[in-house]
Order: sequence, then structure tokens, then C-alpha cells
Amino acid sequence: MKQVPSIALRLLIAATLSFCGVVRARAQEPAPPKPAAGAQDPAKQEPPKKAGEGDGDGEGNPFAPKPAPPLPPGMTGSDANDPRAKLTPGLFDAGETALGMKHLQLIKKPDAFQLGASDADDPKVQKTIAQLGIGVGAKMPKPLQLVIAQLAFANSDLAFQGSHLFQGNFYGVNIFDISNPANVTPLTSMVCPGGQGDVSVYKNLLFMSVEMANGRVDCGAQGFPPEPPPPAGEEKKRRLPAAQKDRFRGVRIFDISDIKNPKQVAAVQTCRGSHTHTLVQDPNDKNNVYIYVSGTSFVRQAEELPGCSGEMPDKDANTALFRIEVIQVPVAAPQNAKIVSSPRLFIDPRTGALNGLNNGGRMHGKEDDKSEDTDQCHDITVYSAIGLAAGACSGNGLIIDVKDPVHPKRVDAVNDPNYAYWHSASFSNDGSKVVFTDEWGGGLGARCRQNDPNKWGADAIFRLKDAKLTFAGYYKLPAAQGDTENCVAHNGSLVPVPGRDIEVQGWYQGGISVVDFTDPEHPFEIAYFDRGPIDPKMLVLGGMWSAYWYNGNIYGSEIARGLDVFELTPTKFLTQNEIDAAKTVQVSELNVQNQQKIEWPAKLVVAKAYLDQLARSQALPADRIAAIQKGIADAEAAKMNKGKVSKLKKFVPELEKAAATAKAPADAARLLALSKVLAAPAK
Repeated sequence: MKQVPSIALRLLIAATLSFCGVVRARAQEPAPPKPAAGAQDPAKQEPPKKAGEGDGDGEGNPFAPKPAPPLPPGMTGSDANDPRAKLTPGLFDAGETALGMKHLQLIKKPDAFQLGASDADDPKVQKTIAQLGIGVGAKMPKPLQLVIAQLAFANSDLAFQGSHLFQGNFYGVNIFDISNPANVTPLTSMVCPGGQGDVSVYKNLLFMSVEMANGRVDCGAQGFPPEPPPPAGEEKKRRLPAAQKDRFRGVRIFDISDIKNPKQVAAVQTCRGSHTHTLVQDPNDKNNVYIYVSGTSFVRQAEELPGCSGEMPDKDANTALFRIEVIQVPVAAPQNAKIVSSPRLFIDPRTGALNGLNNGGRMHGKEDDKSEDTDQCHDITVYSAIGLAAGACSGNGLIIDVKDPVHPKRVDAVNDPNYAYWHSASFSNDGSKVVFTDEWGGGLGARCRQNDPNKWGADAIFRLKDAKLTFAGYYKLPAAQGDTENCVAHNGSLVPVPGRDIEVQGWYQGGISVVDFTDPEHPFEIAYFDRGPIDPKMLVLGGMWSAYWYNGNIYGSEIARGLDVFELTPTKFLTQNEIDAAKTVQVSELNVQNQQKIEWPAKLVVAKAYLDQLARSQALPADRIAAIQKGIADAEAAKMNKGKVSKLKKFVPELEKAAATAKAPADAARLLALSKVLAAPAK
């Protein structure tokens, strides 16, 4: 997070956030080979200060509004005339606007998960900073003190199981009953600090990522004693927190058989902690699940966890950098969970260099910037149905073979000169496309302003064929946001509308955007929801960490406020039939980074959704669409009378013929899918 001026705090933030320091730029081409010896550890490089940023020992405000610089030549920015660009500010009373989305409910954070202070001089702020190990006497701007204290209570990612929603938080986890999406109710609040608290769930097990230095094995909230002040003259020297035998950084495992009383049954320590993790299921192994651990923080001392080394590969071949961890979890005995491999996903296969990938470019016009080694993955999305994973790995986007989940292997890597930090990824349902996100600014930056280029901090959409990526296009939130609104591409999931590739996505204080990427060269927005800035004078951490579709509704994890619930509404971009068809897809669990194959039932509402799409694209004559619609209406009116249903089969041959001559592949697929539904519709 390059906006944080203090060197000591950069270390803290690196230990805590998805807001890690921005890694440099990359190019949309195979990642160039990297010599084995080389670059300095990116975590140890001090980024250059920005104008007005200060040196951390003054009272300057690093989060005061800073207008975007002029657009680089050839770049375009966001629309300042969009209604989202002029919303009134406020925490709970901000102006709101939406298209194609209805806000059903906001469930505020429980009191225990709120800082409860808005003044940096409040004792609560100083106490929280002390518990984070920084110390009350740390010299930093007061606005920065407040932001760091707020971070300790930030909401993070979501997971779902049955009628339960699990919301991670830097301070623990909250569990909700979502059986009635219009009246979601809290069930359980479990205090267990350590950030960033990303969660996933499998049967009776809940997994939580822990990366911050205040995490304790026993989930205690007291943290550790503040670090002593540095010796005179060494205030800016990089220091690791003192080793603590009770510190925990890794993946916690809870038994949630009693949903109101989770019990920690295992805690697997890792050298860099767990910034995020991915739950992986092996179709051939029903006795175990696997956790891919993505650590992006500093490497702890060997005195705290034996075997840990933060040296570069040329100094220590066993370095904890340049790898992920794979944890095996016996489902019947989770207390025996352990690390079973540490794959080197960034290795150069020709030379054996562990640091074999780099970002391949410069950081958004900074001519003095040098490319850095890629030494971490931020998020890995596994799609077991096709045997592949997409790794968003700081400097590169990876395709990984996961057929053997214990030994994943990189099969492709790309980079992009417009990308600052590869953050997360989603596959299209058919596995032919991958959407990567770029967390430019690290999550604490206003990066959707009118003059911020719409290729920076955006989605990059790639075609995927034979496990190789080919760049197709960009998508960025089209509405300009204010100078105090942290905004950049963040976490999202597929919306299961048959016949289309649609993703709903959080953009921090940019709100929620729903994008159609069926044509990856020309993605476009079809729905949105946004609030005004939390504070018009200072950038405050807030907004949508993630926005996910689950069994008919969209749930947004709002960092500062709580949990939002939405439903889609019809517009010219999305019909009610398409929304109803999406609702036919029901799953028992959802961990978005463990992507599931979507299967649609052969219901007539699904057929109606395909017809709406074929009418929109004019892939079938209007009279033929009307005839099929009438046949469906007759069958429904007759309560699926066998005779009426059988008449639908007469449309199958002409639909198959039309599919063979369709100009667009998407329409050909819709025509064939429609013919299959009409051939044997389900009641």
C-alpha cells in the first residue's frame, strides 16, 4: 500500500491487508524468463514517496483528497455525468442510486466488530493500535492512526452453506441466517482477531485465513505487547515483530456442527500467514479436502516458526518466498490437518530459478520503476470440473493444472503493462474465458476518478483454449467516483443466467457492478448499485469487498457498514425470464474461489430466457420466437399437460438447423440449448 508513509506501517500493512504494496506492471504476453540471480525482495523495496505523502513523523494527512493527474495520451477515463458520480456523502445516510438492482436490507456490524470511534485521539483508537503491535507512541499522522484502527474491524470475504452466510472480518467471523433474504438475521459472532479473516466452508468445517501479527493461537483479542521504540537513528530500519510463541499466522479450522458455537479444532501455521486461501476438492479423494494458502506478507523468523526463511533464492533454496502452501485436511479428523506440499508455481522450467516470473513492465507511467519478481499469489480460483485453476499472482496471471491437487503445476503465465497487482480471477462457466482483476492502489486508493485510465484498476478478460490465455478486452466501472472513495476492481462471482457470461463484482466504494462478458472483446455493464462517499474530506476505508450471487440473491460484504442484500430487477439489458432462470440454479455450498460447474434444469423458464436472448440478438425471426413462446404458454397454462408439452418437440428440428447457420457462436449455443429443453422439458 504505497500511500502509507511510515516504513514501520508498510511492514504492518504488508502483514495484514489485501492492500499489499502495489507490485509493478505487466504485459499481455507470455511472461518473460527471469534469471535466477537477481532482484531484491519486493517486500523489502521501499516505494518512492509521493508529493504530500510525508515521511510518517508529521501531522500530514495521507488520505486527504488528491485529484487524479491528467490522463496519459491515448487513454480514456470514467464518466463524470453518470448519476453515481454525484451522490451525497455519509456513512449510513449517503445518497444511493441503482439500475437493475433492488436493495433489500443492510445488516449493520455487531457492536463488537466496530471501532466505535471517529477521532484519532479516542482511547479506543490508541488501544487498537497498541493491540496491533504498533504502540501508542508510534509517530504517524492522526488520520493514518484512525484508518489503521478501522482496519482492525474491516469486513472481508463471504462463504455460504445452506441457509447460512459466513462473513469474514479482520476481527473474527459473523454468521447469518439467510433463509429469508429480505429479513436476514445474525446467528453467531465469533471474536478471533488476526486479519484478514477470509472464510470458506465444507460440511461441518469452517476455514479462516490469518495473516496479521496480532493473531493468537487461542483467538485472544489482547494481541501482543507493543514493540519497543527503535534505537535512535534506526527509526526507518525495517524490523520484524519480536518472536512470540503464542502468535498464529496461517489457517484456522473450526467445527461448526453447532452453528451457534464454533469450536477451533486445528490451526495450521505457515511462514507468511494466510492472506487468502482456496478450498479444493479432489473428485477422486472423498476423505480429504485441500487448502491452497496464499501468503502475501513478510516471512516470520525461524525463532517463531522453525524452517521459515525470507531470503532470496540465490541465498536460500528453501526460502518461504516464491511458493504457496497446500494443506491436507482429513474430513473425519481435521485436527490432523498439515502442510503436504509447497509448490513453486513461479519456477523457470529451463533454469530451475524459483523466481522465474516477473511483471514484465512499468508501473503506470513511472519511468524509474523496475520490474519485480512475482513471489506470491493473491487469489487462486480452482475449477475442478476442467482440472484447472486461475492464479492472480501479483505480477502475473497464471493457469495451473490442478488434476493432482497436492502438486499443482503452472501451464501458462501472462502479464500486462496496464496491471498493477493481479488480485483475483473467475472462469466463465464453460471454461473458455477468465476474468482477472487488478487491485491498483491496493484497495486504499481512489482509482475510479474521472482521469484514472479505464485500463488501470480494471478487469482483464482472456480467452482460454488448450490451457493457454489470449487477451480479449478490459472492463472497468464506467462511472467516475470521488477523490475520497477507495475504488478498484475487487471480488465477484458468476450470475447463473443461461446463455450468457455475467459477473457481479464489488468495487469498494464504487459499489457493485454487474457485467456481461459473453463477448469478451466487448464487455458491458447491465446493472449497478452505489452509495456516495463515506467522507467527503478524507479517504475512509469502506465499500464492497465482495459481491456474490447465491441461490437467487446478491450479497455484498460492506467493509465499514455490514452486510447488504440485493435482488436483480428487469431492465432492457436483463429480462425477468433471465432472472427467474438464474434462480433455478440452487447449490448447497458456495466458496467462490472453488468454482462449481453450473447446470440448469430443463425448465420452461430457462427456455423463455433463451428466447429473450435470441430476440435481443435477432438470431431467430420474430414470428418463430412468437410461435415458440405461444407453445410454451399453452403448455404452462395446461399445467404441463403431456399433449401440450409434446407439441414443443416440433420446434426442435428448425432450432437445430438455425444453430448450424447462426452467425454468432453464443447464439448457436443458445439455439441448441433451447432445443434440448423443448425436447424434454421438466415439470
